[in-house]
Amino acid sequence: MATPRAGTLHHVELWVPDLGRAVRSLGWLLTAMGYQPYQDWPEGRSWRLGGTYLVVEQSPALTSDVHDRRRPGLNHLAFHVHGRAAVDALADEAPRHGWRLLFPDRHPHAGGERHYAAYLEDADGFEVELVASDPGVVSGAGPG
Repeated sequence: MATPRAGTLHHVELWVPDLGRAVRSLGWLLTAMGYQPYQDWPEGRSWRLGGTYLVVEQSPALTSDVHDRRRPGLNHLAFHVHGRAAVDALADEAPRHGWRLLFPDRHPHAGGERHYAAYLEDADGFEVELVASDPGVVSGAGPG
């Protein structure tokens, strides 16, 4: 593997209240987007794509079992998805893996008319944004 470009993400670690739920929701989504299982230990799992990996861990050091994306800290993760059809397919399949569609009345343009994305939230309140990488589609911050 080539030396990663300085400034690119090495990994993201999410502490989750229930590892099984996180594996069901985030694990499915990451795998569906091309991530491969990377690490596995009793309190956590990770998936890798290129030089970046994402960890979910049910740490014994957690001070709460509730995630609130509206509090200071991480609001959501946004992923490039290859095309509108892929965004639609993932959004359609997501409820079977513990996700619900956010902003359904504005989907798929909740981030604006030129921003094609699905905003999903899992049972623990973690949000992901799946952004179509079609030409002519603007990538930028959505309604968060």
